[in-house]
Order: sequence, then structure tokens, then C-alpha cells
Amino acid sequence: MLQKFKQHITKEFPFLKDTKLLLAISGGVDSVVLFHLLHKLNYDVSLAHCNFKLRGKESDLDEEFIKNLNQISSNQIFTISFDTEKYAKEHKLSTQIAARELRYNWLQKLITEHKFDYVLTAHHADDNLETFLIHLTRGSGLDGFTGIPKVNGNIVRPLLAFSREEILNYAKDYDLEWREDASNASNKYIRNKIRHQVLPVLKEINPSILDSFATTLENLQESKQIIEDSIENIASEVLEKEANFIKIDIEKIKELSNSKAYLYQLLKTYHFTEWNDVYDLLNAQSGKQVFSKTHRLLKDRNVLILSKIDLSNSIEMAFQIEEEITEITNPIHLTFEEVFEKSTENKQTIYVDKDLLKYPLILRKWEKGDYIYPLGMQGKKKLSKYFKDEKFSLIDKENTWLLCNAENQIMWIVNHRQDRRFVKNNNLKISVLS
Repeated sequence: MLQKFKQHITKEFPFLKDTKLLLAISGGVDSVVLFHLLHKLNYDVSLAHCNFKLRGKESDLDEEFIKNLNQISSNQIFTISFDTEKYAKEHKLSTQIAARELRYNWLQKLITEHKFDYVLTAHHADDNLETFLIHLTRGSGLDGFTGIPKVNGNIVRPLLAFSREEILNYAKDYDLEWREDASNASNKYIRNKIRHQVLPVLKEINPSILDSFATTLENLQESKQIIEDSIENIASEVLEKEANFIKIDIEKIKELSNSKAYLYQLLKTYHFTEWNDVYDLLNAQSGKQVFSKTHRLLKDRNVLILSKIDLSNSIEMAFQIEEEITEITNPIHLTFEEVFEKSTENKQTIYVDKDLLKYPLILRKWEKGDYIYPLGMQGKKKLSKYFKDEKFSLIDKENTWLLCNAENQIMWIVNHRQDRRFVKNNNLKISVLS
């Protein structure tokens, strides 16, 4: 296996040579073998071990075992302990998901702090097939059936081409020691049920199932690439990217052969889970919206608007500007300058009579009932009517700032329209800078 691994890592992962590597090691046979292989081939590899405190004394013995690996390597060893059950409860996660999240967050922290180039994990071919079958039992799109990625950002998995049997045989050939996790023998978890009850039957039916599965994965990955290429072409037709959001043309989506499938492909990276609700937005009334944990999808007339959730916008915000202030940069960039005459004429600048102002000025978002006396027009106008006439989208309205005086009278719909009540001597220039 050593020679096969050498050829494999040279061909598939040439970028690992002469880099600083961090190996996530549990103490089980898979990670111990990967460490031994890398050490034999003189890779610069340090070790990182998580003690999840889930198996009492056994977890502590695993940690002690890892620390003793220093006998064959002078490389650095990092260890950490987690109260995994507490974390899982606080974040409403399963124990397994909590452990995975804690582990990868910590590994990324080590990469940053110690300037490692890559993290290596010991996932192998059997793990890949088990994961495929788990997704099959739960229902999945194509992404769930294309296998564990060999490279995912700075995470590299060089053992995916090797079976559990090959790894065990290597460990025995070199008289390696490793730690057995007793929980791996239990059928409490779905992965263990598949490992102990399903895979043996599949291997009996087809002793070469791992090779067959590798061929299947390759075919699925090629199909996935074709889909991604197609989606990229479709995206250029139906998506319009703005500074802070993305517009999706509803009519163009509906013209596609399977609008639901295309909508899923376009939005799958934004963590939506209620896909029927997402699809229903195509025929919903304006104002309907669906949320993921990171994004909002909003129906606005003939488009869907995708925007990142800004938690700060869920809090009522008003910023005060004192008379002596000449510039602010938050939440937007405004400058205040006393002048003798008007010069610049555009929507980014207004001129007001400073003597008519009452301080502090207030910068805020619009509220129901707001109105303005538009410069150049007669009478007053509700902002809701102004927004409608100017064809503001819901996102536009949410992103618009109002500059008001101390009595909360609107002086300026910033970047759009000025109120005429504060215009006389025009001795204060107010500008918004991008």
C-alpha cells in the first residue's frame, strides 16, 4: 500500500509536497495509518486531536495515545477538549453534528494561527460508500450522491481511493497500534448499521463493489459538471446582480423546462430548506418571502429578490447628528459643509438653510405615515405613495435612509428627493459619498 499511496498522492495531490500539513487524528486505525504513510514519505505533518469527552476515560486514553505518537515523530501535536453534549444542547444539534462542527471550527482556527497550508483527514472508500447510502435513505439531490470531495477548500482527503481492508492490512503489516472506539461496534447510529449490516451483503453480492462505486461516482460527478455548466449559462440569462442583492426574473424562470429544478440549482448554496415554499413564490403575491438561516428570498412584482439577512436591520435604528458634526461614515457617509452659494447639482447633494434646522438631525429608515413636501411639487406626499410612484422595490425601501430634523420632519430622502420646507438661503451643503 505504501507504494500505491506514494503514486496516488504524487498524481492526485502534488500540491501537498513541501507544504505545512495538519492531520486530524482520532487514534483510530484510519488516521494512524495515514500518519504513518505521510511520515514514511517525509511529509511535514503535525497532528490535531479532539477529545469530545463522550466516552469518559476512554476519550482521555485516546488523547494520551496521540500524545505518545511523538515517539515516532518530533512534529507538533495539538489537542483540545470539548463539552460536546453541552454544545449540542445549546445549539440544538445531534451529538455527531456538534462534534463535527467543533472539530472543523477548531481545525480552521489552527490553520490561521499556525499558518498551515492544508488539513488532512483519513476518510476512505468505505466511508464514501456509507455516506452515499445514508443520503440515499434520507433522500438527496445530486450533490448528496457525488461522494465526499477529495479536496474541499483547504481540507484534503488522500485516502479516499483506499478501502478499509487495505488500511487494516497495512496497519497489521507494520505492527501499528491504534485505538478502537467501542461505539463503532454499536448499531445505534445509522452509519454503523450500514457498515455492519448493509455493506457486508453488498460486498457478498459484488466483491468489487468499491471499484464499481468509484465508477458510479465518476459518472455522477461528470453529470454534475454538465449541470453546473448549464446552470452557469442559465444564470447569466435570469439573474441580475446588484450591489447588495440578486434579482431573479420570474417569467424567464417559468419559461424553462423544469423551473423548480432550475430554481433549486440557482439557490442551493444559500441554505434554503423549504423548497416547496421557495417554488411557490413564483406565483405568490408581492411581499411574500422565504428565509434561510443566512438569506431572504422576496417576491417583488415580476422578480424574486435574494438578499443576505442583515440582523442590524431587525433593530430599530436612528442616528443623531449634532450641529458641530461635519462628517459621518456610519451608517452611510455624509458630509456637512457651510457654503456661500450652490455649486453641485445632483441627487447625491442637497442645500438647506441651516437657520431653519433644529438639532440634532436624525438619520433613520422610513416608517408608516411618513410624508414629505417634495421640492418642485405642490402639497405633501406620503412616502408610501412616493415609493410606489417611483417604483421602489421592497428592498429599495428597506435600504433607503431619511435625514430628518430634531422634530422628525423629513428633510431628504437620501439620494432621491429633498423636502422644500428647509430651502431658503441654501447655506448648508449636505452630500452623500459612495
